[in-house]
Amino acid sequence: MPRNEGTTARPARHEIRKPESAVNVQTETAYKYIGKPTPRYDGIAQVTGTNAYVDDIRLPGMLTVKVLRAPVLKANLLNVDVSGAARVRGVAAVISAKDVPGGYYGMYGDQPVLADREIRYKGQVIAAVAAVDQDAALEAVEQIKLDLEELPAVLDPEEAMKPDTPKVRPEGNIWSFDGGPFRKVRLGDVDRGFAEADHIVEGTYTTPMQEQSPMETSCSVAMVESGDQLVIRSLSQSPYLHLRQLSNVLKLPMNKMRLVGGNTGGAFGGRFEIHTDHVAGLLALKTRKPVKWRWTREEETLYSTHRGRWKFYFKDGVKKDGRIVARYVRTLHDTGAYTGMGPYCVEKNAMMVAGPFNIPNIAIDGYCVFTNRTPSGAMRGFGVMAGQVCEEIQMHRMAEILGMDPWEIRFVNAWREGDMTATGKVVDNVGAIECMQAVAKLAGIDLPERLKAMSSREKRG
Repeated sequence: MPRNEGTTARPARHEIRKPESAVNVQTETAYKYIGKPTPRYDGIAQVTGTNAYVDDIRLPGMLTVKVLRAPVLKANLLNVDVSGAARVRGVAAVISAKDVPGGYYGMYGDQPVLADREIRYKGQVIAAVAAVDQDAALEAVEQIKLDLEELPAVLDPEEAMKPDTPKVRPEGNIWSFDGGPFRKVRLGDVDRGFAEADHIVEGTYTTPMQEQSPMETSCSVAMVESGDQLVIRSLSQSPYLHLRQLSNVLKLPMNKMRLVGGNTGGAFGGRFEIHTDHVAGLLALKTRKPVKWRWTREEETLYSTHRGRWKFYFKDGVKKDGRIVARYVRTLHDTGAYTGMGPYCVEKNAMMVAGPFNIPNIAIDGYCVFTNRTPSGAMRGFGVMAGQVCEEIQMHRMAEILGMDPWEIRFVNAWREGDMTATGKVVDNVGAIECMQAVAKLAGIDLPERLKAMSSREKRG
């Protein structure tokens, strides 16, 4: 934009100069929604109980689904005999692995819809029944006969990493990242950083498996509509991702399928995995009738994907003044019997686990380990939250060892403009220092003046 004659400075970029009369316009008259309370679009229906969920769907002739789950942690599945179940009165269909037309599902495509040849975790679905009511379906499930060869299982990720431990899967118990056993993140030279440090602080931390516990349990209603289009009423948090997976499992083109989302009675990340859509879809195609598969609370708690377990080992090199000069982190993520979203979770963790701190030398080794547990999955900030909890405990330990205020050690190391993350990204528009100042004020903590005077905008010397 050319400079006007007589001006002494160029206006700030994107600055719009308004007539004097426009400057004083009241903000509340300028916007319809910004800065004003807006009712939830579904608020009235929620509080009056008139919202309809998938489990509220009732259709003429709708069949009920029940499944047979694996009674052991690990086994060779030698035979599944469903003939007795098929003879139970009221049963419309029984399916096992041989009735699944397509491949596997999951983000990495390694999980079978129904167990075929092997069982990898207790509760894995082996066969499914569609019947006129729950009693008939449950009676049919009891008639299914299994021939199993039980095998040794491994439940601890550190045990699973040992070379002589039984294999959870044929490829081994450790996921391969770009040909290596862990996701590697490197910045600077940690060995040199540890050599320069005045103190070395080490810590090992664990976080447990956690269930999302939504009020609504997993549920799908599937039916074949006119034009042979399969319609699945779903709780999915990622319908288009799941539609691709279902197309592969059912061997149907996506234009022959419709995945319909709706009101969800809680998810918290737990609906990023397919739990019921695939089996309901298979049985609807086989029976040509509407079917519903709704999990019990026990099934939801035991067999849905959870936030996976983690183990963290931290080693920090820190100066007397609280500056962290080196950080090494080794993480183990228990992804369970199948991949789920485990590698993606480890990737996120490796990028974030060093924290929002200016540490010049960082090394992170992130492992994704298979065990004979229920597959892990997403849960609110998954891959990040567990790491940040443990990293913050480590910061407190360092402060105690140095005799520093835990606030101060965070201020000393917090990112400022132009600092670099563990992955080499230069940060801008950071506000960690300002955020801590605001939190301290809200908590009634009177920070020292030197901390109050700090700013994320100040470049480091």
